[in-house]
Amino acid sequence: MTGKTNPGNYFEDFAPGQEIVHATPRTVSEGDVSLYTALYGSRFAVQSSDILAMSLGYEAAPVDDFLAFHIVFGKTVSDISLNAVANLGYASGRFGGAVYPGDTLRAVSSVIGVKENSNGKTGVVYVHTTGLNQRDEPVLDFVRWVMVNKRDPSAAAPEPVIPTLDAFVGERELVVPGGLDLSNYDCTLSGSSLLWDDYQVGEKIDHVDAMTIEESEHMMAARLFQNSARVHFNQHAEKQGRFARRIVYGGHIISLARALSFNGLANAFHVAAINAGTHVAPTFAGDTVYAWSEVLGKTKIPGRGDIGALRVRTVAVKDNSCAAFPDKDTDGKYAPSVVLDFDYAVLMPRKP
Repeated sequence: MTGKTNPGNYFEDFAPGQEIVHATPRTVSEGDVSLYTALYGSRFAVQSSDILAMSLGYEAAPVDDFLAFHIVFGKTVSDISLNAVANLGYASGRFGGAVYPGDTLRAVSSVIGVKENSNGKTGVVYVHTTGLNQRDEPVLDFVRWVMVNKRDPSAAAPEPVIPTLDAFVGERELVVPGGLDLSNYDCTLSGSSLLWDDYQVGEKIDHVDAMTIEESEHMMAARLFQNSARVHFNQHAEKQGRFARRIVYGGHIISLARALSFNGLANAFHVAAINAGTHVAPTFAGDTVYAWSEVLGKTKIPGRGDIGALRVRTVAVKDNSCAAFPDKDTDGKYAPSVVLDFDYAVLMPRKP
């Protein structure tokens, strides 16, 4: 029998203005939070302690921002990137109110751009995705672009539409979760005395620590997020592919880098925005991930004396210490070890 299974969308199936309501809403549980911690070892105090979080004005310990991001992202895979070659980048990401265990997340996307590649076999699709909770409140939204295979290489190329995207999310667009008061923030419990005032634009931080990727862990992570992309699971098929092995989900590297950044950015208690992100190179089981960060900007939050925002660029590398901050050369070419270049905004307490 045919016609009963989902083959996924190919490049020809996308058109600017197209709206997609993604299936399978997901209720976030405390089990998801525990498994996320087991996978990445994140130590940010606000996401670890109900008591500490409530002392700041949260209802309870909020879900890690990237756990919410990955769950929403996972909803989109079967419609957007089931036939993808690679997820290429992110921009214009904004996190709204806090997500708690018990909240149910769903996703909707709109296609905002398409451009066929010169090889005629693939094209790039730009989508704007919004994650909503059970009250239809936006909890995050982001733009991503993905390279997708064509079903028929001989099909005519569509008129290219490439969206204009801001370089970064402005400070007036950053959302501080409602009800927060960080005037009595406890640096002893958070693990660091370094607050917003202690960071300088241009400084670089070697996060020192590292994690080796295990085959079972990266596949478990993709399953946790209900990400069904074949390149992460099917070794029988991928052994015939470009790399002859399964590729690690790029979001796995984002979460590893965020967890590693605790050592140096422990008080970056909330991710407020994703300005830009590039998966520079693939990663595989057995690779060891290190990370370093650069402070790109500092902004005060309008009307708030207790919270500031840092614009941070975190670079993840594999099998290479970050003591020398591996980056780009003078020609703009990345060092061979770089796998992720991620530009985002975090909220951090200010000194009284």
